Amino acid sequence: MKELRVLSPTAILGYGFPEESFNEGMRKKPHVIAVDGGSTDPGPHYLGAGYSFTDRNAVKRDLQYMIPAALKNNIPVIVGTSGGSGADSHLQWTVEIVQEIAKELNLNFKLAVISAEIDKSIVKQKFKDGKIVPMDAHAMPTLKDIENSTAIVGQMGLEPHIEALEKGADVILAGRTYDPVSFAALAVKEGFDEGLATHMGKILECAAIASTPGSGSDCMFAYLREDEFELEPLSPIRKCTELSVAAHTLYEKTNPYILPGPGGILNLEKTTFTQNKENSVIVKGSRHIPTEDDKYFVKLESAKIAGYRTVSIASCRDPILVSQIDSVVEQVKEKVISNFKSYGLKDFFLDFKIYGKNGVMGLFKGLEVPTSEELCIIIEAVAQNQAEADTICSFARSTMLHFGYDNRKSTAGNLAFPFSPSDFKVGEVYEFALYHLMEVDSPTEHFPVKIYQCNKGELI
Repeated sequence: MKELRVLSPTAILGYGFPEESFNEGMRKKPHVIAVDGGSTDPGPHYLGAGYSFTDRNAVKRDLQYMIPAALKNNIPVIVGTSGGSGADSHLQWTVEIVQEIAKELNLNFKLAVISAEIDKSIVKQKFKDGKIVPMDAHAMPTLKDIENSTAIVGQMGLEPHIEALEKGADVILAGRTYDPVSFAALAVKEGFDEGLATHMGKILECAAIASTPGSGSDCMFAYLREDEFELEPLSPIRKCTELSVAAHTLYEKTNPYILPGPGGILNLEKTTFTQNKENSVIVKGSRHIPTEDDKYFVKLESAKIAGYRTVSIASCRDPILVSQIDSVVEQVKEKVISNFKSYGLKDFFLDFKIYGKNGVMGLFKGLEVPTSEELCIIIEAVAQNQAEADTICSFARSTMLHFGYDNRKSTAGNLAFPFSPSDFKVGEVYEFALYHLMEVDSPTEHFPVKIYQCNKGELI
């Protein structure tokens, strides 16, 4: 095979795509339809809570295009990080959607299901054996972090996907997956260069975002050859340029030249980007470099409950209050703490996010940020249970609503509330417990591939 063609319909399964773009991609005779099903970008909540950040109807809609088209053309469909976070609950959610589609459309095919969830006992033993190491600035985990995790997933590499392809799978649903893998697996199986295939996958995972104007809800097409790959959007309103593709290569990277992944790194020091057709770009020179000493690491991800959250949203346009908002917020916090100190309610987190002043840039201390004439104020309370979070948020909201700041000219409320009720019970708050690397003996040992015959929705 001198050329392998890959269709990436959308940046994340459920984000949608135009039917015209998808059909144009199918006319180009792809060898595989691949899509990323999730991400850690929405934070730890969905992994911890066990449900998807993408909508079920939206995911089903996308798959209803992808699966029948792939079966008709005798090519595989590969979904990585199924269900948004890739734990077993997310994977099963996706399996059920595929079964539903197969039943409704009378489809028969071979289905591969690859779990990425790793038992806590295995992770504990790896921890005791010194096989877990931190990433970047993350501290070492503790055994308590492992135990408190609701689910632990490993980020699988190419090998489990290749195993599923070798077993003849028509549809592959994988748990947590290294983002480029779903797009690169068939290529590496067929003997194409792993560095080029991985770089191609890194760009295709976001579909048409790497074009201009970019969109995560439109299709991208790639042609992988012996020493290059070419990227081409499938909508006439978009085009790939050297700048758009090179810029997207920097996406989610702390080093512009190095991208670590399972089993090695993607090295881009010699990568070139060349405009080919008006709307396509050719990429060359990307290299895969295996991990030193042939060691193989997978990234672990898990989440644990940090508390329960209640929020209240308000606005303010009084220029007197706006001018002294920082001082008022601090005084309100002090009043909340003082009010409940003797009551025994003191283990809580209270925060005020002031949009229009420093709602975004407040994370960076010492910056001079201009303040607008009106503010959006989000009051956030996190406590060890929902009732306590409700109490803290309610008291902070009422205290600020009637707070007597300097030069106040009216005794009416200081805040305007766009909703009634004004307070929202958000529920569990999760934080990452594991975001570390684990050394493994084999790339496939923790990612079992199960093959089913799906006959009109029934798995055999």
